[in-house]
Amino acid sequence: MIGVGSMGGAILSGLRSPDVRIERPIAVTTKSAASAAEFDGADDIAAYASETDPEANRIAVRGARLVILAVKPWMVLDVAREIAGELEPGAIVVSVAAGVPSSAIEAELPEGVAVVRAMPNTPSHIGRGVTGVAGGASAGGEAVDTVRRLFETVGSVLVVREDQINDIAAVSGSGPAYLFLYAEEMTAAAIRIGFDEEQARVLVQETIAGAAELMIRSGEEPEQLRRNVTSPKGTTEQAIQVLQGAGWGKLFDRALAANVRRSEELERGE
Repeated sequence: MIGVGSMGGAILSGLRSPDVRIERPIAVTTKSAASAAEFDGADDIAAYASETDPEANRIAVRGARLVILAVKPWMVLDVAREIAGELEPGAIVVSVAAGVPSSAIEAELPEGVAVVRAMPNTPSHIGRGVTGVAGGASAGGEAVDTVRRLFETVGSVLVVREDQINDIAAVSGSGPAYLFLYAEEMTAAAIRIGFDEEQARVLVQETIAGAAELMIRSGEEPEQLRRNVTSPKGTTEQAIQVLQGAGWGKLFDRALAANVRRSEELERGE
């Protein structure tokens, strides 16, 4: 794994679970020596820091059958170019970067190396992630299946066409941030009506966690679950009418469209 920042770190945490059956140690590279030092003493990780070893990325990928590029989008092509000469024939390179098409990565790598794009989200950190996986032109079904099985170790996986990856990013990739924003605003609203910060935190966080678990366990559609709570002419109905009156449907359409638009801008190098 090249890069263990927010997303890379989330994936790595999931992969390090004792329940995950993969070959170890996992070779990772970090920018700083301090970050690499965090893995000192870990027998399941071999960490290299580019700050102290300019060959770190090339060393890490030697002999690897699967390489995850978990660096910032603007760094992906440079890193691909850097490691190209060290990749094993038949290796699979996985990019988790938004806005970098597989064709651009394939152009930097030798023939015979498969490129697959993956769009995970941060709940991968606790094994509850959702990942969209799409193979590039160089990736056959076996390569895509390998990547699917890898990301299934940290959550659910949807295999999609590459032209759907930006949409995956807009819905599930960025989705946790939308939920956290909701929690942030609900907490602030609870404080404004008189609860202290701790009370508001418990009310909001436990409500979100419980409602999410109920949705998963019940198997019912969100619409029906909402109706179950919304008695005719009741208090919940009044609040729902305010929210729906604000045009939530169109607001979500606009938010997702803005997200996708930014991915497309990144693809154009803007």
